[in-house]
Amino acid sequence: MLSGTAGWWQGESWCESQIDGILRERYGPWAWGWNWIHRDGGPVGGWTGRTTSVTTPEETAERVVNALLEWREWLEWTARRFAELAPPPDATPEDRSWHLERACVRLVNHTMDSGADNAWRGQTSIVLCWFLTSTGLTAAEAERAVEEAIGGRFESWVVPEPMLVESVGEDLALDLTGHAPYRDHRERAALEAFHDRGRR
Repeated sequence: MLSGTAGWWQGESWCESQIDGILRERYGPWAWGWNWIHRDGGPVGGWTGRTTSVTTPEETAERVVNALLEWREWLEWTARRFAELAPPPDATPEDRSWHLERACVRLVNHTMDSGADNAWRGQTSIVLCWFLTSTGLTAAEAERAVEEAIGGRFESWVVPEPMLVESVGEDLALDLTGHAPYRDHRERAALEAFHDRGRR
């Protein structure tokens, strides 16, 4: 029987935690974010939280499956973007700086486009850290670099101006490479166009 507000949603909370444990045990660590909903800054819209998504067993199971598939699709799309945006292994420091700056800008826009509500800032930091670790940084190095670059400049409920996003990307690239990214992107127009086509 559902607990409702009289039980402070205890039954629904228990149900969601049990589902979470089953999914992680069955599918592994990648299933971690299946219930990372828009309201909490995540990319999942098929699950709206335990208080509204836990209903009958059949309906709840269908929502869980849809949310898990949505999460997996988002992870796979994000991984492809990481591969496309990563600096080439033989990139010079200057080239690496350019790639990191453009990747940061696009990934910030990606998180804002994924449906997250006011907590999109958290998703932005996590995605940027994941990207940087995919390029060879340790988790601690990535977290430090992202914190230094963002530094409280993104605010809840406020869509950042493009110039602010560009500035964060430039600071991140400069911090990690010691080189400012190229200002003139016209010489890389074909690569810019390729990356822009990659957005949803």
